[in-house]
Amino acid sequence: MTQDTYLTGITTTGTPHIGNYVGAIRPGIQASKDLATQHFYFLADYHSLAKNEDPDKISRSTLEIAAAWLALGLDTEHAFFYRQSDIPEIPELTWVLTCMTAKGLMNRAHSYKAAVQANLDGGNQDPDKGITMALYSYPILMAADILMFKSNKVPVGQDQKQHVEMARDIAQRFNHHYGETFVLPEAVIGEDTAVLKGLDGRKMSKSYNNTIPLFADEKQLRTLIMKIKTNSLEPGEPKDPGDSTLYDIYKAFATPAETRAIKEKYAAGIAWGEMKQILFEYVNEQVRPARAEFAKLLGDPAVVERELVKGANRAREIAVPFLDQIRKAIGIRKLGA
Repeated sequence: MTQDTYLTGITTTGTPHIGNYVGAIRPGIQASKDLATQHFYFLADYHSLAKNEDPDKISRSTLEIAAAWLALGLDTEHAFFYRQSDIPEIPELTWVLTCMTAKGLMNRAHSYKAAVQANLDGGNQDPDKGITMALYSYPILMAADILMFKSNKVPVGQDQKQHVEMARDIAQRFNHHYGETFVLPEAVIGEDTAVLKGLDGRKMSKSYNNTIPLFADEKQLRTLIMKIKTNSLEPGEPKDPGDSTLYDIYKAFATPAETRAIKEKYAAGIAWGEMKQILFEYVNEQVRPARAEFAKLLGDPAVVERELVKGANRAREIAVPFLDQIRKAIGIRKLGA
């Protein structure tokens, strides 16, 4: 039976927050310890350029995200942990795939269509105003990330499912023209993976500036949790846990038994202030051990750099010969060989 290969990337556009932790980092770290499967985890720093981020912010985010994975226990001896930009074969493969990708496929990308619609809604005569080629061709770079390492399982949120399907379409077209080369990937959307709401009730996202940093110090963590939006129900009035950001965050961290106990408190009319204090104490206790290790790694970036270089060297042991195979398939060959 063929070994399953999983691939996960996080864009380096900000400080890791608790939504990243429960949605990607925690399940990724648990999976990294499964010796029956192969796992690739990378820092998508080239992807971050599509958002025109500040260079210093990208660099800082790369350090913080890498340190978070390491502090929380990623098994880098088994899993491949690397920085996207340290694998030069990926941008080369991106160009090869671009040559195989239909413009019509990119026209259907949700992110591109949303940007066009925003222009039209804003009254712009040019529907493509301000839209960069980075945004337009983002799915091709993502396809290269996936296909380079023959990943057949790609854990993503529902909003990224289309990109995995596009990678599959591109791979099929390449295979049809040049022979069976790429493994066809499948999106893995975890039914139990938590998607947390942020301080304002919307999806927790750096884009909304409504996140809770994963390794905020105790004072900042408490301040942010106290800011979480709640309704106007008074203490003693039964509350619906299904409509509560506080409950959702607690559930994402707690055991089933602990979650049931909090659900009973909701039915009994727990005060919002009390629930916020409970949540703060619980989350703070959960992240405290890793917070110290995270701070230690931030203070010694050379340790993080060594891990990323080690991971890139291991990953390139796969990428270099595979790209050579791809180059030969498309006719980019040494003469007389």
